[in-house]
Amino acid sequence: MLKKMTFTILLAVLLIGVVGSLVAQPPGRGFGGRPGRGPGMGFSSFQGQAPLPANEEEKKILSVLEDMNQNQSRGMMNVPREDGRILRLLTESVGAKHVVEIGTSNGYSGIWFCLALRTTGGKLTTHDIDEGRAALARENFKRAGVDALVTLVMGDAHETVTRIKEPIDVLFIDADKEGYLDYLNKLLPLVRPGGLILSHNIDSTGRDYIEAITQNPNLETIQAQGVTITLKKRQSQ
Repeated sequence: MLKKMTFTILLAVLLIGVVGSLVAQPPGRGFGGRPGRGPGMGFSSFQGQAPLPANEEEKKILSVLEDMNQNQSRGMMNVPREDGRILRLLTESVGAKHVVEIGTSNGYSGIWFCLALRTTGGKLTTHDIDEGRAALARENFKRAGVDALVTLVMGDAHETVTRIKEPIDVLFIDADKEGYLDYLNKLLPLVRPGGLILSHNIDSTGRDYIEAITQNPNLETIQAQGVTITLKKRQSQ
């Protein structure tokens, strides 16, 4: 079972990496930068396609996300929609039971996590320091119908994360850039082997954080769009 889960995680990560590299190709280029074959469903148009709901519950959640994207994104520093889809895909792929998010904002990325957690039987613990954004997030979680899956913790996350005692399947860091390394150091021991650390827009986090996720032999890191994906490796038996 562990080998199967590891394969699933790595396959998802590799697929996202391939898609990310293809998105970076100039218009009209195909695999390996080769010229495309003319009109059709190329990767550029594929990336712009809205997610397709599998049922009415998912349709409701996606409609709330679209409304937030259109009407609440200003000043919220939300992840782009494509990054949100990556969060959902990875969370569902690993069968996450516990996601920890640092930086709730208005709940946009949290709802993407909940799209996966409603099918994995998991929960989201999300941390924020701003009561105004948190109040908006609570409202959005409720209208998306996922509020029962969410625990919103208020306060300075550098302190509040120290209260977490249970294992973490997915850790998502999207808060104060200078604090990324501190969050990682405090929570990495709780991330289960085979779990993921996802971080957003790491370019301004500083060299120390980037070195911490790329120079540790027990971690494997790639980047897909704005999401940096780090696997906490399992040890050989």
